[in-house]
Amino acid sequence: MGVGDTADLEKFLEPFDERVAELALWLRKFVWKLYPGCNELIYDNYNALAVGWSPTLKLNDIFCSFAVYSNNAMHFGFYWGSRLRDPKRMLQGKGKQYRFIRVTSKKDFPSEYIKELMAEAHMNSLASAKAVDQAPRGETVVKMISAKKKRPQKSTT
Repeated sequence: MGVGDTADLEKFLEPFDERVAELALWLRKFVWKLYPGCNELIYDNYNALAVGWSPTLKLNDIFCSFAVYSNNAMHFGFYWGSRLRDPKRMLQGKGKQYRFIRVTSKKDFPSEYIKELMAEAHMNSLASAKAVDQAPRGETVVKMISAKKKRPQKSTT
């Protein structure tokens, strides 16, 4: 599995509206294009479908991710976003770790700025990750599938 294999993600996106699924797949392409040697880790959790990229297969090494919570709530974030400079102060979140932006459309997504933050986050991840040279490269791995999920009902309009 890898960049060309979208089957698992598409299946996990089925409960969401087509607009949301398309936006999620676009975000996936955005990251894969920049970091083809990293691994995509999919977490189909209770509250959200989360997809992160890591130079290893470890959650702690994820440098960027997106999460789909509902048909009206999607984030693009940084697992260790509190460590990023964020000179434009676009990232939200006040916890010790995760920072994000809300994603509503491709048009409003600040691609160039996010690329800058991703580069910094990726370098930070590489600096702290262990055994990167022994990790697979360019893999897609489903790390978790929650038995119970809070998912939206598809709209009929």
